[in-house]
Parts: sequence; C-alpha cells; structure tokens
Amino acid sequence: MALDWMAWTWQTGLLFAVLFATLAVMTVLAARRPEVDRIGILGLPTTRGDRLFLTLLGAAFIHLGWLALAGEAPLWGASILSLIFGAAMFRWA
Repeated sequence: MALDWMAWTWQTGLLFAVLFATLAVMTVLAARRPEVDRIGILGLPTTRGDRLFLTLLGAAFIHLGWLALAGEAPLWGASILSLIFGAAMFRWA
C-alpha cells in the first residue's frame, strides 16, 4: 500500500503513534480500573475519556493560538503549555 499521496514525515508518524498508544493505554486502564465519574472545577461529571478529549482539544487550541500570536516561533512553548494544561485537566477537572 503506497502512502506517497500524503506528505508523511517522522513528526506526523510520531503524532499518530503517540495517539494510538494513548488510546491503547486508556483501553487497558478502562478494563483494569473501571471509570468513575468525577466532578471537578468544570462542574460537570467527567470520566478519563472525557478529560483526555478535552485535553487534546485544548492542546489543539493552545497550538493554534500560539501560531496566531507568535507566528514562526518554535512550538516548544505551546507544547509545554499543553502538557501543563493536560496535567491540570487530569488532576482537577
């Protein structure tokens, strides 16, 4: 199967590998430790899957905002902010 129709780079491959690994870990966690709804600072009951989804969505918006405000600056700052945001989401949301 030829994948030359899409401009795959090692960064794109790494992104998808991390996403699939995250989904695999979440599946194993759900099987071993069933999810329990938790009410955090968002004020609504969320599960691990909900918090993962909100973290990924928030990280996308953080990166888009970084690109809009910083332009050509490296994305390391946005990635660090996204990691902090994700840790906060899983801890307090």
